[in-house]
Amino acid sequence: MKASAFLYPWDVVGDPEAADRIAALGVHRATLASAYHSTRALTPRHPRHRVVTARHAAVLYQPDARWNGRALRPYPAADWAPGDAFGTAAEALAAAGVEVHSWVVLAHNSRLGEEHPDTSVVNAYGDRYPWAPCIAQPGIRAYLVDLAAEAGARPGARGTELESLGWYGLAHLHAHDKTGGVRLGDAGQYLMSLCFCAVCREGYGARGQDAEELAAAVRAALQPLWRGAPPRGVSPGGASSRAASPRGAASVGASPAGGDGWAGIEALLGEDRAAAARAWREDAARTLQEAAVAAVRAAAPDGFQVLLHADPVPYHCGANAGVDPAHILSVADGVVVPCTGGPGLLTPFAEQRRAGAVLAANLTVVSGMGGSPATLARDARAAAERGAGELRLYHAGLASDGDLATVRKALAQL
Repeated sequence: MKASAFLYPWDVVGDPEAADRIAALGVHRATLASAYHSTRALTPRHPRHRVVTARHAAVLYQPDARWNGRALRPYPAADWAPGDAFGTAAEALAAAGVEVHSWVVLAHNSRLGEEHPDTSVVNAYGDRYPWAPCIAQPGIRAYLVDLAAEAGARPGARGTELESLGWYGLAHLHAHDKTGGVRLGDAGQYLMSLCFCAVCREGYGARGQDAEELAAAVRAALQPLWRGAPPRGVSPGGASSRAASPRGAASVGASPAGGDGWAGIEALLGEDRAAAARAWREDAARTLQEAAVAAVRAAAPDGFQVLLHADPVPYHCGANAGVDPAHILSVADGVVVPCTGGPGLLTPFAEQRRAGAVLAANLTVVSGMGGSPATLARDARAAAERGAGELRLYHAGLASDGDLATVRKALAQL
């Protein structure tokens, strides 16, 4: 199986040995960040630093004139990735024989939400989620489509992977996060992720649901959880129907094979209300995904590959956007699917896959982040049995020397 390793530009820039080290892993490609959210990242081998703090979501190159005069525009990185850091890293990787694809994080941007609060998802209680831009808003949609085109089709890249091209909600890897005090379960997480900004309120109304009544129904459905009742799909003893996963491993919501899933949401909210909210949100996500993929293709050379980080359940939220497998495989060139918790999410895509579509299994290989590099060969074979033809390894820049040595041996076996 072909494999690609995720990287940040700062893993490569300033380290003359980095590109050759990546090539020696046995990967055929690097999936290199060109637009990324705020983060604090370890750099275990870099000769100049050990920790990089990216203080806000940023593009890791210099944005062009298309953004002049626009209120919503990408923020250039500061000292953690100055200038065209993506381009510099891409050149070094290409010189080492490693193909480069861009890695673009889209609807996940805390600085945008802080500076333009009206663009954020608003929950049923009126709380804003500054990290989660509302993808139904026309201004946000235009911003995301143009960002996908610019950050995706970078010089030196032969393809792109689009992350967070869909709804984001309550769940967020936030600094000093204190939101786990009440167990919400799958359905509770979804209800806390529904947006009630002005645009979404109009959208619900167009589908026959009064937004105030819908918000009140959401609050009523959640009230038992605040009192300490166990969420749907969680037994009083505490075992959840869905295990926690490391970053990048899953979207918010129940897996197709277990948990309360959509039936639990309908039970809490009512079938009509749940269906109306879902229809509005899925239409917003689907049409945004279509527009973004088309914009990347228009900006890129022939043969440029466009993949989405995706979850096969359309109502799910998170970095792996909820999609309809048949639809997204008719739009994009393929998908990257979280498989650290097992290969089950691959099956709905494999069942719908058209000829030539890419189905890539995303596996965490950083043992300190819940990954299992020691079982990479076994996990890759299990993913192949479910239809995966490629691997994504999260994350070559964050992994220890020992983890990388184990990855190298596993890839040699494959």
